[in-house]
Amino acid sequence: MSNPDQIQRILFDQIDVRGVVAGLENSYQEVLSRHDYPLVLQRLLGEMLAAVSMLSSTLKFEGRLLLQAQGEGAVRLLMAECNHHQDLRAIARYEGEVADDLAFNELLVKGRIALTIEPEKGQRYQGVVPLEHSTLAQCLQAYFEQSEQLGTSIHLAADGQRAAGLMLQVLPAEGTGDEDWSRVSMLASTLKDDELLQLDNEELLFRLFHEETCRLYEPQSLRFQCDCSRERSAEALKFMTEDELLDILAEQNGSIDVGCQFCNQQYHFDETDIRALFSEPGYLDQDGRMH
Repeated sequence: MSNPDQIQRILFDQIDVRGVVAGLENSYQEVLSRHDYPLVLQRLLGEMLAAVSMLSSTLKFEGRLLLQAQGEGAVRLLMAECNHHQDLRAIARYEGEVADDLAFNELLVKGRIALTIEPEKGQRYQGVVPLEHSTLAQCLQAYFEQSEQLGTSIHLAADGQRAAGLMLQVLPAEGTGDEDWSRVSMLASTLKDDELLQLDNEELLFRLFHEETCRLYEPQSLRFQCDCSRERSAEALKFMTEDELLDILAEQNGSIDVGCQFCNQQYHFDETDIRALFSEPGYLDQDGRMH
């Protein structure tokens, strides 16, 4: 892969189709290094990261986009996030053994997919569809066809080392007809996983669309970045009362540890921190200590 940790939009000059291609390597490895996931979940998290990075590129907002898959099988949750800075993070929750040969919808029994947009300013939006297909890419295509009524082609691949994605979509405007979309989406369907993972973006574009007039925008960098903080962890503790937290302190030798599930960062709170949290003014100093 010659374009790791980058995302590039694709412009088709003569037809109403937009595209985007994403490649992840270091950012993907940073996610996997935080937890010891089974191989099948490593691959699925790579696909989730590629998908959410591509989906976020189509939105013009400041905030974050979250992609979640939830179910009642061995895998309870797959979640990936990307914000307007192209910062990525992801997590999986599962119980017991997870077989490598299970399809996406078999891993998340009675599952559903949620796509959530959380702008820094404005209203939160969430769309939810049943998880009815054997791959994440097929489920996302169904989401856009059902929820947005947009023809969409998505190809995702991940091997535990690298992850990549290609997404094409009909523009929500008057177009040149179904024939253009049928031709372009058919060309995209010939793409193989190893080509998506190994070819650089210029080669990939030529391999698929050398008969079309299209070009790549300037790349944008992707990186793993968790936005957890001591302050946000302290706010989470306030869902409990001061007395409840003091009781926990007594049971845990005077310390409450709050861990971030995404990056494994640990934040420690003692009795002084807890009492300050429920007093006025209550603030964090430069070292993250409560006062």
